[in-house]
Amino acid sequence: MTLIKSISGIRGTIGGKTGDNLTPVDAVKFASAYGTWLKSQSNKEKLTVVIGRDARISGPMIHSLVMNTLVGLGIDVVDLDLSTTPTVEVAVPLEQADGGIILTASHNPKQWNALKLLNEKGEFLSGADGAKILEIAESEAFDFADVDNLGEITSNDAFMDIHIDEVLNLPLVDVEAVKAAKFKVVVDGVNSSGGVIIPKLLEQMGVEVVKLYCEPNGHFPHNPEPLKEHLGDICELVVKEKAHFGIVVDPDVDRLAFISDDGEMFGEEYTLVAVADYVLSKTPGNTVSNMSSSRALRDITEKHGGTYEASAVGEVNVVELMKKNNAVIGGEGNGGIIYPELHYGRDSLVGVALFLTYLAGKKMSVAALRASYPQYYMSKNKIELTPQINVDAILEAMATKYANEDISTIDGVKIDFAEEWVHLRKSNTEPIIRIYTEAKGQDKADALAVRIIDEIKQVAGI
Repeated sequence: MTLIKSISGIRGTIGGKTGDNLTPVDAVKFASAYGTWLKSQSNKEKLTVVIGRDARISGPMIHSLVMNTLVGLGIDVVDLDLSTTPTVEVAVPLEQADGGIILTASHNPKQWNALKLLNEKGEFLSGADGAKILEIAESEAFDFADVDNLGEITSNDAFMDIHIDEVLNLPLVDVEAVKAAKFKVVVDGVNSSGGVIIPKLLEQMGVEVVKLYCEPNGHFPHNPEPLKEHLGDICELVVKEKAHFGIVVDPDVDRLAFISDDGEMFGEEYTLVAVADYVLSKTPGNTVSNMSSSRALRDITEKHGGTYEASAVGEVNVVELMKKNNAVIGGEGNGGIIYPELHYGRDSLVGVALFLTYLAGKKMSVAALRASYPQYYMSKNKIELTPQINVDAILEAMATKYANEDISTIDGVKIDFAEEWVHLRKSNTEPIIRIYTEAKGQDKADALAVRIIDEIKQVAGI
């Protein structure tokens, strides 16, 4: 199961056999399906697609294959080359393009890559559109252009700077206040494009930057998922450098985690909580996160007089509910900030700029800010899947077992107890069941996770 086809794109490991892994043939096939779908949606003579990639070692190869496949379909390409997911999302409407593709496997290790697909708004495709693309890929119903109607590639390496400008021009971003605060920040860019764009943003805000793993060579120095167990180096460096805090992003820069000035994790769940606290203090309104995210966002939203709602996991689901509820801010508890004032996509740059502005106004340490929030603790676990495991049967059995509790089956099974919760769901991006728990103490969250995992294993006979 190293080639995962889902409505949000195609993701797999490089090498191996066609159809089992993300081989050059698979990259061409799915780029062809996406381009064919785009053409079916439009009456325009000529379509344009924006393409960017993270710094993965396989990036240039997949990038070249995908771009030239679109050219073969008669589609023009605006090539951003090394970029970030939110930068491509911002670029699509600015270029008045018909779609976008980001070549990144996000937080997955270096052997993975993926095609993330965008619509003409620079937003992830709906489930229905993604399903159509999978159908086209399966049937290989492609119709390539003749020699006089091939697409053209135009390079544009300005969009990381344009993205920074768009962020700095937001009304709630106060560059002068941040400059006056004279912050010193350590940045771990996991040797991808975040190592280029985040320091650039900080320097333009007058922040002294200490770089760690900011060479965009695709050799990730640690597991690229920004979790505590992977971030010992930056935690030490923040203390050693006497920095105000640390910033960690994933390879495509749509997840954001902070390290407090004491070298402790601020908590990726609390990235959204802190930024939302600032945004709501200036523009009261509603918020949305997914149902695997902390209850702390609900508490902060209600403190500011707004309404909080939870969506199914997946950025497209969060965005859909944000639009429906007119949410002023939202995102995912994995450090994904969605601020509609700029665009409907997870964006670490927006998160950094808003957080710095908030901190400059608060005049308190990052550790003190973290301590001021409702204290919840999460335990994030997973069970590797084998073909023999029937996930649906497991989830059904757990829902039945806890039928007397507050249960949601919108996305897997979420069981809300009075003081804690557990969310069980099959991952869209990896062959695993995710088990997330939250409670008012780490020991309680861990104990709940252990109990639920044991119950799942009994049900599954593993």
